[in-house]
Parts: sequence; structure tokens; C-alpha cells
Amino acid sequence: MAKKGRLSRIARITGVSSRVGGSWLGQKVKGAFQGAKERAQSEREVQVRGAREVVKTMGALKGAAMKVGQSLAQVAEGMDLPEDVAGALRELNDKAEPVPFEIVREDIELELEAPIDELFSWIDPAPLGTASLAQAHAARLPDGTEVVVKVLHRQIEDAVAADLFALRSMFVTGRLMNRSKAELVDIFDEIEARLSEELDYYQEAANIEELSRVLARFEGLSVPKTHPKWCTERVLTMDRLPGMPLSEFRQKGSKEARDRAARTIAESFHYQLFEARVLHADPHEGNYLFTEDGAVALLDFGCVKRFDEFWMADYATLVQNAFAGRRAETLDGLRSIGGLTSTSPGAEDVAWEIIWVICQPFLAGEVTLGGPEDRVIDDLQALMPRYLLHRSVRVPKEMVYVHRTLTGVYSLGRRLGATADWGAIATRSHDKAIAQARGA
Repeated sequence: MAKKGRLSRIARITGVSSRVGGSWLGQKVKGAFQGAKERAQSEREVQVRGAREVVKTMGALKGAAMKVGQSLAQVAEGMDLPEDVAGALRELNDKAEPVPFEIVREDIELELEAPIDELFSWIDPAPLGTASLAQAHAARLPDGTEVVVKVLHRQIEDAVAADLFALRSMFVTGRLMNRSKAELVDIFDEIEARLSEELDYYQEAANIEELSRVLARFEGLSVPKTHPKWCTERVLTMDRLPGMPLSEFRQKGSKEARDRAARTIAESFHYQLFEARVLHADPHEGNYLFTEDGAVALLDFGCVKRFDEFWMADYATLVQNAFAGRRAETLDGLRSIGGLTSTSPGAEDVAWEIIWVICQPFLAGEVTLGGPEDRVIDDLQALMPRYLLHRSVRVPKEMVYVHRTLTGVYSLGRRLGATADWGAIATRSHDKAIAQARGA
């Protein structure tokens, strides 16, 4: 990425930051003459306008800005943002204009140090997909194995670094999320760490191998095999797995098949998080394929989060206390992991109410996600005005991708209309996390 282009991108994002910050400064002056209700409404309007302006800028810049923005939007799903702000961020998508195959061919040959006709018996010049960081092509190895070849875009590392720097400055100072500076710094630290791993295909190949072992116990859950001779830091070659996207599976899969798929995803999520402590943390629908009988294939292992066993035991204990309705113990646990930084009665009330709402699908036996008994989304939205008043209720760094992934798994279950005893699935893993930390 040329220095001029990098500076131009930073300047464009910084310009938006100045405008958004100016809007907040103006509102702060105006708010001194408004009543509490009118001031809250005005601040919400400024926040939404700012979010939409940022989305417009990131969408125009494409490339790394789009990926950083999408990562932020996905993390925001786990932050219980107001729907109008989260909705603006969700307008970002990780699609990009295809890179000409001549460039991709040059990059593959440079990385793998051989002519492409020797490396593959066939490779499709038309990409399977082009995202902000990379492009993927279907191919066939000389022995006939069907594979997918992912190739990082040229100079994408510089673009990500420039855009992340500018967007970090904008979100931390522009109050787009109306959260504390410390919380936003933690969030951007996590996004930066995961993005740096997504730019290293040796790391992603290692993630695939690790999660292949972790998830081998789940019948009906597939992970692609990597092919090391065709892998470098910038090229990743793995098996092409069969299956249909979620939209097609929703139409073709029976209720029994959809329930089976959702249970597999939920069980594997809880096992990864609480027992193996290594989590595939990118659970949007494009990273899953389904067969008609409900088997699931998991894709894209660039974003994987690992956890300390003692932190996980503390988190599991917090969740167990919440399931049991033990408010005081739950709030003490939330403080111990940095999710609550005050003893304000108002902050404690809203923190407990948010936790209690999230617990509901786990407490009622068999529940159909998205069904009439599932009120999680409506109830959380009703709590948002109060949540935004209390910055001491926050998402600590270790929980950023936990919440993101839980939200994604829940959203998949809702789209599938899945029915299960979600509490029974979760509780088994909580017990094991606590036992592991105690040496049992």
C-alpha cells in the first residue's frame, strides 16, 4: 500500500471523526438547556447520524476499512447496542470487487514457488468469493482432491493497519457507541489481535488443525483438512466441503434436521468455550454449510479466541449463579471479571436485568428460538435506554468474542426455528469448566 494512499485513507476517516466529534460537542452544549428525556433523545439522534456517516465512509473505502468495520459491527452485536445504531453497522458487508485472476495466479505462483499448472490439475479463474482480506478459488490437486484456495490481497496488512488506526481514533473519541474510553480501547485491542491472526494463514492452518481435534467428538460436524504443501503465510489450501447455505437449508431441511443442526452448533459452542477453551469466534451464517439431514460443515478459521482456564471457571460460575437466580453472587462475579465497575443501584439493576433476560432461553426446558416464548430481543431492546445511562456496565475484553459468538449462535438458532433444551446443553459444560480449574 503506497504511503500516499495510506495517508489519504487515514485523512478521510479522520475527517469523519472530526465531524462526528463536533456533533457531540454541539449536543453537549445544547444538552445543558434540555430536560433529561429530550437530552437522551437528542443524543440518540446524534449517535445514529454518526454511525450512519461512519458506515457510509467505510463502505466507500471498501477493502480493509470494510473488514475492520464489519468486525466492529459483529462485536457490537454482543454489546446490546440500540437497534438503530447496530442496524447502521450491520449495513456493512464483507464483499469486495473480484481481483483479476492474473494477479491471483502471480501471487499463488510466487508463494508456492511453482507454475500453477503444476500445483493444480485445475483451478477455476472465477472466484468462489471475494472478501475484504482475501479471494477464494475452487481447485483440484494433482491427485484429484477438491480444494478451496484462499489468497490474501496484496498489501492488505498495510491497509488494515492504517484503517484500524484511524477507526480506533474515531470510535474512541467520537462516542458512536456511547461507551467508556476504556471499554472501547479493550474492544479495539481484541479486534486488532484477531485481525492480525486472520492475516496469517499459517495461524489459520494451525487453528484448523486444533479445532479439527477439538470437534472430532461431534458426529455430524465437519472441519476441512488442510494441505500443507499448498499453504504459506498468504495462501491457504483446504478441502472443499459439501453442503448448502443456510438460506437453502431453511427451505429444504425438515424440522428434525434443522433442530439437529442447531443442537450440534450449540453443543459444539459450549464445548469449545467452557471445556476446550478454544473458540471459533466468527459464527455468521456464511461460515456454515448444511446437508439436508442436518449435518454441519464449519468454515473460515481465521478468528479463533483462546481462554485461560481460571478465567473460564469464574465465568462459568457467574453463569451458574445467574441461572439459579442468585443476583448478589452473579453481580459479584460480574465485578470480578470487569463487567461491572461500580456499586450504583441503577447500574446493578440494569446489569442484572440484562443478564436475566439473556438467561431465559436456558431456563424454560425445551424452547423454540424465535418462537412466541422467546422474547430475548424485545426485552433487551426495552432495556437499552437504561443500559446506555450506565457506562459502568461494560463488556470486558475477554468477553467481547464470547458475546459475539453467543449472539451469532443464537441468531442461527432463531433463523432455523430450532427447538431444544438449551439449558441442559449449557449446564454440562459449566460444570466441567469449574471442575477442570479445580484439577478434577
